[in-house]
Amino acid sequence: MRFFLDTLDADEARRVKEWGLLDGAVVRPEAVLAAGRDYRKVVSELSQVSDGPVFAAVAAGEPKAMYKEARELAKLGKAIVVRLPMTREGLRVVRLLNDEQIAADVHLVFTPLQALLAARAGAAYASTPVGSLDAAGQVGMDVVDAVVRVYDNYGLQTQIVVDAVQNPVHALDAAAMGADAAAIPFAVLDRLFDHPLTAQGVAAIRTHAGEGPRRVH
Repeated sequence: MRFFLDTLDADEARRVKEWGLLDGAVVRPEAVLAAGRDYRKVVSELSQVSDGPVFAAVAAGEPKAMYKEARELAKLGKAIVVRLPMTREGLRVVRLLNDEQIAADVHLVFTPLQALLAARAGAAYASTPVGSLDAAGQVGMDVVDAVVRVYDNYGLQTQIVVDAVQNPVHALDAAAMGADAAAIPFAVLDRLFDHPLTAQGVAAIRTHAGEGPRRVH
């Protein structure tokens, strides 16, 4: 499973790249707006750090405007994936982008049938925000599990992205279910390294090596 860093911080991306885990990045317009930064500049900065895809979202709602914005976003980096919403208009634009070999991610996918429609439209990726589903009283990972089964039934090539990962359990479930990627914030990804027994074991090794107990960061 690939890790797409959910971030607007190029320094975070560089750290994850040093760990060998930066498979791509997801840039959320709402996070960039809240930080008072320019969205396209942030996308461009992350494209210079990431060797993998950088997901950039279209904000327009009308098909012609969506298509125009998508083409502009695609020019911001070497491996931009344009994010389009799971709407009739969004899927229409996905088909147009396919003709120009511009990769598209259909996001805001909340049901297996929506995921099926995204794949039929030719989306390179389909993203399900599991955190949003959990907040709405559903079990987000149950939806992902069903999407995986539907895609496997028909041999669909669209990659499944578990979006809006909130905790390590989401990441574990995504990997166990066979999702292709998880869009994961730095704080959550950083926690995947840690386990109390690992820390105890490292401390014991250092003690036996004569280094004495040492705090493990």
